[in-house]
Amino acid sequence: MSGTDTAPTLQLEKQVCFALYSAARAAQQAYRPLLDELGLTYPQYLVLLVLWEQDGPSVSELGARLHLDSGTLSPLLRRLDTHGFITRRRQEADSRRVTVHLTEAGDALRERAVDVQRCLLDAVGLSGPELLALRDLSRRFVSAG
Repeated sequence: MSGTDTAPTLQLEKQVCFALYSAARAAQQAYRPLLDELGLTYPQYLVLLVLWEQDGPSVSELGARLHLDSGTLSPLLRRLDTHGFITRRRQEADSRRVTVHLTEAGDALRERAVDVQRCLLDAVGLSGPELLALRDLSRRFVSAG
């Protein structure tokens, strides 16, 4: 059977999952130059975005917000801690509960990170409303799953 005999639903370019995967990779590549200047990886940037919104969430709350399991999140937090951007604290009332806090260095990155979102706008060539529509559809997709 040749490639031209493939049913349309089995063609790579017709797959929604591939379009989403490719879009996510393209977004990360667009962010990379600015994140490199900040000394951050894309997942580290996502952690800091959550902390800039609300300092001190528990590790489990952070994982839920980012859709990351503890096996992925723990090494990520360890690296951010090693770089001096966050601290992790065990709660006295329940030593199993660990909260994550920005350091001064982590908070200082907030001002430098303002341009990261603009980088994506410049890179993708979509209008503001188109990008918002893409974001909203992506959120619906995630919440449906």
